[in-house]
Amino acid sequence: MDQPGSTRDQEIAQELVDRARRAGAEAANALIVRSSSLSHSQRKAALEKLEREESCDLGLRVLIGKHQATVSSTDLSLDGFDALVDRAIAMARAVPEDPYCGLAEPEEICTLLPELEMADEVEPAPAELIARAQACEGAALAVAGIANSDGADASWGRTQMALVASNGFAGSYARTRHSVSVSVIAGEGARMERDYDYTTAVYAEDLENPELVGKRAGSRTVRRLNPRRVPTQQVPVVYESRIAGGLLRHLVGAISGGAITRRTSFLKEKLGQHVFGTGITVVDDPHRPRGLASRPFDGEGVTNRRREIIADGVLTTWLLDLASARQLGLKSTGHAGRGLGGGTSATNLYLLPGSATPKELIADIKQGFFITELMGMGANQITGDYSRGAAGFWIENGVLVYPVSELTVAGNLKDMFLRLTPANDLKFRGGADAPTVRIEGMTVAGTN
Repeated sequence: MDQPGSTRDQEIAQELVDRARRAGAEAANALIVRSSSLSHSQRKAALEKLEREESCDLGLRVLIGKHQATVSSTDLSLDGFDALVDRAIAMARAVPEDPYCGLAEPEEICTLLPELEMADEVEPAPAELIARAQACEGAALAVAGIANSDGADASWGRTQMALVASNGFAGSYARTRHSVSVSVIAGEGARMERDYDYTTAVYAEDLENPELVGKRAGSRTVRRLNPRRVPTQQVPVVYESRIAGGLLRHLVGAISGGAITRRTSFLKEKLGQHVFGTGITVVDDPHRPRGLASRPFDGEGVTNRRREIIADGVLTTWLLDLASARQLGLKSTGHAGRGLGGGTSATNLYLLPGSATPKELIADIKQGFFITELMGMGANQITGDYSRGAAGFWIENGVLVYPVSELTVAGNLKDMFLRLTPANDLKFRGGADAPTVRIEGMTVAGTN
């Protein structure tokens, strides 16, 4: 599981933990994260940016009884470790008690690291990134009706982390990401429309053909020309698969340990109850090979695994780190975020597809809204109230008939989840993925 350099980083982290213990810490853990990236941006084939970035960060957490403190640094030289340790120890002795702090118990520690194909060991040359962006933008500009380019990007990034703790855990992994994207413009003046497309993958060989991405971006943009507005009404709303994953992010925010312990979630009383319709399953899978959010263990070295967080419509679990689990009298679910500051995060999150095609999903809609773009962040995690700007296409008698824009779509996430029906077109594009989904009875606000 070790990647080049990770063994050395584990040795450095172990040395820091050992020094903290010798200085008076009862427990400690240390995290080292190295990041490197290469990115290229262009517009109408003219170079706008070609840059490389590298960074390295170190974090140390020390515990004395129920007192804990975390310090960070960018200096990995052993000469600076004693001052870092002294600062952390002094802080821990000065802060109030935290009754829920502490490292993982031995039975919670991850001891078997699965092979997940998380890192493409071939770093692309700058010329390769430039070629990807040029192919993507060129194909988009070649689509009839495209008037201008808003730019194309190609990038690569690698993140490597090593975590060591005084409870016996030591582990490391690396993750890479390749991406290509383009945004283009159709129309003129006040009648201009813009759209985009992209492809992202852990391995370069899994990227979609950049020319195909560019053609899609151009076609999507031209389709949006001459949008109309519609009167305010309640209709079925269909979320294109590319944006439907955002609904899962609202779910994750509502079932995270912090939201539950603070009682600030609209789902705080819903564990073990139906929050989606029968037959709906939402999976969180940290061990999906080549997954963009895969990881062999969580941010506290705790064992993680594939979970159906929604099973047949029922909410089965919260997403917990050690602190939130202890506060709730439960066990960590292996969802601690990367870093020593606490908090939870999902991994490869996805909604299992249904049986109907997207075309079949809208076939019986007399009047409805097919959403291809959302604007704003209008979801209240306390009440579930949902309101976002949207654009897309109007549905009449089961067919997309014309583009629409400057609309607002509104509802409540509790009702939206229960009324959700998925299509069969699930595609893994990021860390939260869903097929096209239909939601009944939402309010679309436009002209009055």
